[in-house]
Amino acid sequence: MRILIIENDVKLNSILAAVLKEHGYLNDVVENLEDAKYYLDIRHYDLILMNGMLADEHSIDIFGEIENINPKTVIIVISARDDIKSEIEALRSGADDYIRKPFDLGVLVARIQARLRSNKIIEINGLTINPDEEIATYKEVEIDLKGKPLEVLTYLAQHRDQIISKEQILHALWIEPELVTPNVIDVAIQRIRQKLDIPFGITTIETVRRRGFRFIFPKETDCT
Repeated sequence: MRILIIENDVKLNSILAAVLKEHGYLNDVVENLEDAKYYLDIRHYDLILMNGMLADEHSIDIFGEIENINPKTVIIVISARDDIKSEIEALRSGADDYIRKPFDLGVLVARIQARLRSNKIIEINGLTINPDEEIATYKEVEIDLKGKPLEVLTYLAQHRDQIISKEQILHALWIEPELVTPNVIDVAIQRIRQKLDIPFGITTIETVRRRGFRFIFPKETDCT
């Protein structure tokens, strides 16, 4: 899972990035909303951790843009403002959680894990994907999918009905996407179709020419 950290305190940025990396999260770090918008245009994020007091503009203005890009992205605001009014304003504007500074890093990680955990398990018309357990089943039959193919299936299912490019998938799931050929996505998609679509006569992912892939299940199909 990938997290975008938006924080203008360089020292805190470094600490947050290191701690989240230790817990297995991919993360990008920016210091202002302008740079954040650049990353939001090229990558999909499972969670955004942002300073609620950024100086360049009212930071909650970006919540609507995040919602339009991916409504499932979790937004956690960290702020030095300790008044109830600021917290209510952030939550009503689209934030999923509000954490006051200074905070305990262990508590912060636990809150992040809890928020992401609630979004993880996917259940659609008999198809269940549990990323934590690395298990996917269809009508209670376990599917032989592990590693990157399962991660690709999960990621596309989390962004159901959206066209996701190969570059977006690479940036979301690989630590060093620039060192990986986009063909690995084709291999993963082929594996998904071999192990899930063909045996069960369904279509989970469609290829959108020159644009990427889209998770479209449920859709019946004839697989021969």
